[in-house]
Amino acid sequence: MASSVGPEHRAAEARPRLVTRPLLLRFVTVVGSSASFYLLLSVVPAYAQSVPGRGSDKAGLVTGALMLATVAGELMAPWLAARCGYRVVLGAGLLLLGAPALALTASPSMGWIVAVCLVRGLGFAFTLVAGGALTASLIPPERRGEGLALIGVVAGVPSLVGLPLGAWLALHTGYGPVCAVAALIALVSIAAVPGLPGREAASGPPLGIFAGARSGTLGRPTAVFAVTAVGAGIVVTFLPLAVAPGHSGAVTAALFVQPAAATASRWFAGRRADRRGAVGLVVPGLVVSAVGILVVSLTGVPAAVVVGAAVFGAGFGITQSATITLMYSRVPASGYGTVSALWNVAYDAGMGIGAVGFGAVAGLTGYPWAFVLTALLMLTALVPARWDQTAACKQRATTGDDRAMTTEG
Repeated sequence: MASSVGPEHRAAEARPRLVTRPLLLRFVTVVGSSASFYLLLSVVPAYAQSVPGRGSDKAGLVTGALMLATVAGELMAPWLAARCGYRVVLGAGLLLLGAPALALTASPSMGWIVAVCLVRGLGFAFTLVAGGALTASLIPPERRGEGLALIGVVAGVPSLVGLPLGAWLALHTGYGPVCAVAALIALVSIAAVPGLPGREAASGPPLGIFAGARSGTLGRPTAVFAVTAVGAGIVVTFLPLAVAPGHSGAVTAALFVQPAAATASRWFAGRRADRRGAVGLVVPGLVVSAVGILVVSLTGVPAAVVVGAAVFGAGFGITQSATITLMYSRVPASGYGTVSALWNVAYDAGMGIGAVGFGAVAGLTGYPWAFVLTALLMLTALVPARWDQTAACKQRATTGDDRAMTTEG
């Protein structure tokens, strides 16, 4: 008797399961690290600014220390993971992120606050790199794009909630309680770490981070994503300053729709990448991001600011998903830590450089023209994006699979 099950149904049944017990445990550590980090991201600068003493830019000092340590930790984490395993490095990261938060208010000294930020930044970097590599090892290659998009959603929700909630808690309960909450969230999530793969996830010949950056197959997507992240740093930092005070509602709406659109488009792009490949999404994501920044340059038109932020968010989400999916697909499992480090360094460095550089340019040109110049700068990344697309097409013609490119490309 012939089966009545159609080919579409059989194909759906053949797809490997995405959400497994280890991935659910990974979700716990993602929420723990993300919530702990973002709860204090705006609280610690405010606490530092309230400390008596000289210096008017205490907030900038502690945030700078946090991000500097984060980038340093991201560069260090692949080396540690190759020797200790992703699980050990992830657990250490959660400990370094959580425990110092308990002691933040123990001393009003700026040196103490900066030291706490340095340790927490290092811990957060470890959770990003080791956790990201673990995530890639837990997701079936056939559903990598969808799985990475899902983990992005899980990480994005705590960031959306944590920033305003941290400021609200500090205002109504004081700095001590909110620091304790942030610490406990990270520390409690360590309980999920033993259920994750250990050293075996990092087995195989390691891929050095600098070797990965020099290779075209990883270097090109990294460069494209870094340039796109420049726009993200600018929008978050300068949009409240660029728009007239009378339009503060538009700024609030724009800062909400930007990450919301990024989360939604990242999910869409991840699912499409699994079906048709990720390489074709990089150029559209980059162009949409630049168009969004160009629309935001109409800072005197509230509707344009909101629409532009949404368009940029959509393009940024597509670029996030496409670049990370491509990079993981081009290395063996032993290179996942390097990919995670490169991608996160591109994210943090792009945002930081964008914020610093935009401030200098806007002082000379004004905010609208500075946004226009940013959009043009982002479009220069079309060069490595097109190179990568061409290389992938040649690889597909040779092997029939554009996801099989080696790091020697």
